[in-house]
Amino acid sequence: MGIFDTHAHYDDEAFDADRDELLKEIHENGIERIVDIACSMETSRKMAAFISRYDFMYGTIGVHPDDIYELTNNSIDELKKLSKQEGIVAVGEIGLDYHYEDIDKELQKKWFAVQLDMAAELKLPISVHSRDAAADTLDVMKAENAKDCGGVMHCFGYGVEMAREFLNMGYYIGVGGVVTFKNGRKLKEVVAFAPLDRIVVETDCPYLAPVPFRGKRNDSGKLKLVIEEIAAIKNVPADMVYEATFNNAVKLYGTKDVYEGKY
Repeated sequence: MGIFDTHAHYDDEAFDADRDELLKEIHENGIERIVDIACSMETSRKMAAFISRYDFMYGTIGVHPDDIYELTNNSIDELKKLSKQEGIVAVGEIGLDYHYEDIDKELQKKWFAVQLDMAAELKLPISVHSRDAAADTLDVMKAENAKDCGGVMHCFGYGVEMAREFLNMGYYIGVGGVVTFKNGRKLKEVVAFAPLDRIVVETDCPYLAPVPFRGKRNDSGKLKLVIEEIAAIKNVPADMVYEATFNNAVKLYGTKDVYEGKY
């Protein structure tokens, strides 16, 4: 049964020691597709070459709110050019992060809006990072008509009412290891509320490994635990979640292969 990991960071140094070995064996764990997510200009520049090493991997271009100080108008022009490379399927991860006070909120909103406009121009979906910034994230997305390009709310961390807002805009909800945590009650409630055809699974690896691996390095093979938890919350067979989340990811990123029990 195929799994599509919609948000990973295999370019991270945490995988330097055994990356190729791990990814060569990934199919044995049922992983059929992975999207590796850029966070900075540097990772965006390297993305196409990185994903070209793995025939099951796609990539993105974009700058995380933590790295917005490196952005200029020239950077946006460069990102537009990088988006044309083979295997690039989205703009991300972009958004707002108010968890720490050291990054200017107004500047975050400015570059989030600019990258939303870029995604619309490129006709690419977006992967949205939003942490402790629910209202402003929604406001910027509405102001920039983000419903038109669509995408996924990565590592969704808000409650049901905010989930309803993003679902009404046509966005997918990204569900990862947090759904298995004892303190993951809000995400469990969102999973129970959201239609199965609006949920995708993700690792955010090397981060956020599911129980019983919490605190250790995450990888796509552990998504089985996430899928089983979603199935338990929604009281449906795990096979239904495997198929739905795979097909949802295909629709999200515009890749052509739909799961039909062949993988």
